[in-house]
Amino acid sequence: MKHHYVLDARTATNHFPGIGRYVAHLAHALDRLLTPDEEMTVLYRPNAPARQPVCPHAWQRTTCLPINTSPFTPPQQWQIPSLLHHLRATLYHSPYYLMPYRPQRPTLLTVYDVIPLRYPYYVSWRARLLFRLMKRLAIRTADAIIAISHATARDMQTFFNVDPTRMHVIPLAADRHFRPLPPEKQAEARTRMGLPARYVLYVGSNKPHKNLTRLVRAWATLRPPDTTLIIAGAWLPAYPEPLQLAMHLGLGEQHIRFLGPVEEHDLPALYASALAFVFPSLYEGFGLPVLEAMACGVPVACSNVSSLPEVAGEAALLFDPHDANAIAAALERLLYDTTLRETLAAQGLAQAARFSWEATAQQTVALYRQTANG
Repeated sequence: MKHHYVLDARTATNHFPGIGRYVAHLAHALDRLLTPDEEMTVLYRPNAPARQPVCPHAWQRTTCLPINTSPFTPPQQWQIPSLLHHLRATLYHSPYYLMPYRPQRPTLLTVYDVIPLRYPYYVSWRARLLFRLMKRLAIRTADAIIAISHATARDMQTFFNVDPTRMHVIPLAADRHFRPLPPEKQAEARTRMGLPARYVLYVGSNKPHKNLTRLVRAWATLRPPDTTLIIAGAWLPAYPEPLQLAMHLGLGEQHIRFLGPVEEHDLPALYASALAFVFPSLYEGFGLPVLEAMACGVPVACSNVSSLPEVAGEAALLFDPHDANAIAAALERLLYDTTLRETLAAQGLAQAARFSWEATAQQTVALYRQTANG
């Protein structure tokens, strides 16, 4: 029997950069694994900007199909099932919980986290209600569910009572562009991006669960004279507290710099040129920046909660993210213990090598076949 898989990439846009990265890497790796009796169609929105476009691409057994039906509007509830019928799809894979809830064929759902439920005071009651309702509909629709970490799988059981037999943990991976740079290339990158000679890096947003206020307090405790804390990533004006706190504590640009968004092609060099990487998040579905830093040969200190211990393994310096003093103690060790940095860098490279998009795709296509065959 010939199988036709449909991967819905309509949410792989700038609004959901994490989903965009996941779908782009997964689709490219899946295409290389399809057999002659398998084909895949990727649905995408042609007018929606994406930092990491899924389509177009040089495919072997995959077709990109532009579609203007928004995943945020009611018409998708009948337009997408009609399209799936027209395509004779044998499996539908949605990487987001806003999806058609009666696709009328075997369905796969990928889930990432439950932040609105773990941290309800960060979102409105309406947003929490919508999240819970739509997520529950998606879970009921799916024949099988991919969780990107064991921590996420546990959360799905805790908050939605999902049958563990329907859950399949398939982790993410760092892209192959994340790799170590020789010292001369690091110096070139720092000059090009206007970065100091020694810096500790954080990559991520400034949402409250990212815990940047405690990171700023920890850095203020240390105030190393020759090292700058670089905070890079999308900056949401709704959460100015980390910047305000830095100003209140008298941390100037020589101590801490808020770099803002960084282009995808600059990220590997930004990581690889850092003295160390710190990730104080209170909650992560996976924590891909930790793996990206490790793949670049940079020593990592990160939180000891949610998914981060399973991603970091024994290759990071773990700390209690609720304790600014614990964060400061971990940073102090990384700043002044050269042997520790070298050890963690080597262990991190080995840990990152345990994850690959090829392995993720192999597990995913196996689940495609299993689910499509009933």
